[in-house]
Amino acid sequence: MKLIILLLCFVLTACANPGVVEISPDTYVLFRDDHGGIFGNAGALRADVIRDANTFAKSKGKIAVPVSSTYTPIGNGPGQWASFEYQFRVVNKEDEEAVRTSLKKRADHVVDQNVKIDINSKSSQATKDTYSELIKINDLLEKGIISQAEFEAMKVKILGASN
Repeated sequence: MKLIILLLCFVLTACANPGVVEISPDTYVLFRDDHGGIFGNAGALRADVIRDANTFAKSKGKIAVPVSSTYTPIGNGPGQWASFEYQFRVVNKEDEEAVRTSLKKRADHVVDQNVKIDINSKSSQATKDTYSELIKINDLLEKGIISQAEFEAMKVKILGASN
């Protein structure tokens, strides 16, 4: 009986994290579960997997170039561990993908633009005041305190004052 339990534990452990798996001649995948449960560390899980991929590539005298990655957070049931899958290519240091100095735009990736907004500027304050005033008069209209005609007249006045 102990032998069966030991064998079962060995099989389950071996299946959980198979190590680096070749999926094409220069592309590999590395998958790992975080058995820490609610005490797990997603950042450490990702860092460890990427570090292992880089070590694997270095052992071949090459470098690892990321292809894709997928993080799955911990589930609600038993055995639903957080996991991280990392696909990477192993290429020479002189390879075009390895020596690029900036990210290339790709159709399947969207990069958000960061826009700095000064909330203390007069124009943003005027926009905020205009919006607040429009909300107030719309509330009066919905409550039946003012008529549609009064609402329209007030709206024109507010929008005219903001320009």
